Amino acid sequence: MSWKALDDLKQQIPLLEYLQAQDWKPARRIAGGRVMGLCPLHADHQPSFLVDPNKNLFYCYGCGRGGDVIRFAQLYHSVRFTDAIVGLRRWSGLGWLLEDVTKFYQMQLHRHAEAIEYLYQRGLREPEVIEDLRIGYAPGRCLRGWLTSLGYSLGDLQQVGLVNAEAHDTYSHRIVFPLQGNLYGRSIGAGAPHRFLPGFKGGLYRWEKVRTCPEIILVEGMFDLAALWQAGFRNVTCGLPKCAADPPDVRWRHAHGVLGL
Repeated sequence: MSWKALDDLKQQIPLLEYLQAQDWKPARRIAGGRVMGLCPLHADHQPSFLVDPNKNLFYCYGCGRGGDVIRFAQLYHSVRFTDAIVGLRRWSGLGWLLEDVTKFYQMQLHRHAEAIEYLYQRGLREPEVIEDLRIGYAPGRCLRGWLTSLGYSLGDLQQVGLVNAEAHDTYSHRIVFPLQGNLYGRSIGAGAPHRFLPGFKGGLYRWEKVRTCPEIILVEGMFDLAALWQAGFRNVTCGLPKCAADPPDVRWRHAHGVLGL
């Protein structure tokens, strides 16, 4: 694992939140937003364990041990460095896994000419829009190996739906848009046109960000939305599968020539 990946992991998991998940309780607060409590790493009788949430670090004045969230997981669970990373990733849940997947697919996009060509055919040429929407590409036959090298188990990947029972990537030859708690994959080959991870409940894309706009443009799909983003519109959403009804109290304006493309 790269140093950047380790830094990303430590930034994604607040040390104080992880400590409290292990039933640790702060005894008092001190200057700078820091907290003191009994040390969970040795038999402590008075608060000697210092936590600095701003720096995401800890130090015990009793046993002299300190470090970041990875170091704490090592000491607390008595495991090796690599096992501590695996445990932290599992503790952080699906959100962290999908973040890793999204970053991987973003890297793959610019390594495969067929994916870029497909985006150009759909009218998407602005790098800023592709980056803002975090569009990626799933070539297939490579995600499983990369994720297991990060510490995820094959069972974890199969449970989420990223890998099938035959241990093959379920997203293959697809342009990928990350969603909240899911992934949308649009086939550029002979596969089924659309794919989501199991359990997707549908809804409206980025609804929480556009719901307060005085006017909202509703389009049919993600590529229509991306085209309007490229044209400078951000008050855009699109319906995703299983969206039973439009939200109430919204004044819709359907963009001419976009809805139903």
